[in-house]
Amino acid sequence: MADKDVISKSLIERLATCLITQLLKIDIVPGQIELLSTEYYRVEDRRADILVRIQSATDRSTCLLHLEIQNDNHPQMPLRMLRYYTDIRLRWSDEPLQQYLVYIGEKKLTMPDGIATLDYRYQVIDMRTIDCALLLGEDTPDALVLAILCDFKEKPAEDIIEYIIRRLYELTRDNETDFRRYYHMLEVLGKNRNLSATIQETRQMLTDFNIEELPSYQYVLERGMERGMEKGIETGIKQSMQQTAIQLIGKLDDQEIAKICKLPLAEIQALHANE
Repeated sequence: MADKDVISKSLIERLATCLITQLLKIDIVPGQIELLSTEYYRVEDRRADILVRIQSATDRSTCLLHLEIQNDNHPQMPLRMLRYYTDIRLRWSDEPLQQYLVYIGEKKLTMPDGIATLDYRYQVIDMRTIDCALLLGEDTPDALVLAILCDFKEKPAEDIIEYIIRRLYELTRDNETDFRRYYHMLEVLGKNRNLSATIQETRQMLTDFNIEELPSYQYVLERGMERGMEKGIETGIKQSMQQTAIQLIGKLDDQEIAKICKLPLAEIQALHANE
């Protein structure tokens, strides 16, 4: 399994609620999603991507939901899904099970939805055919990130990506860590659509964000003003900029970080030891 597959699936696991409620349209009790262990003990080490126990908001009944995230058209996917099915059923034999294959690859979906000779079926969700407006309209960070995998309906990719990034910033502007986390998700998932270059170009807009609006900057500035200590203000602001620079290392080039944080390039390079 490629590193990209592992990273993408790890990120999408955190977005399970959005996948279940917005794409699968399953009405569940909020907060009643229980992530179950998916490690099975055969000769090889295998894990189903996402296995959860959900509770219906209609009748409060529970069932198991298996989501398998796939980057490419695997020729033996039906057999793999069948093995997951039997493993899960053997462990939780008394609970209903629904299986979904969520395809996030770039090429046209060619995998079947089951094995006809066994009368075995599961549902396939092709993210390429989902109208991005569905997730953009939800206007939540999770939905916005997943929208990068959907159909842009002939709208320029640059416009969609710029909208996603700006909304992510607006929705998370009070939490710099959340913004960086969701932006990283966007970068990883964008690789599945060959949008890395476009996202990197749009990343330049980050430099347009007013660094003085960041909460950490405002906090230090206000504290300094309260104390009436000009030197304290300068020291506090510099420390804040250094912390911001450390957080941006690895996300932006050193020169871009130096420009945003208004610090010497040599100082940014020296901060690498603290990242």
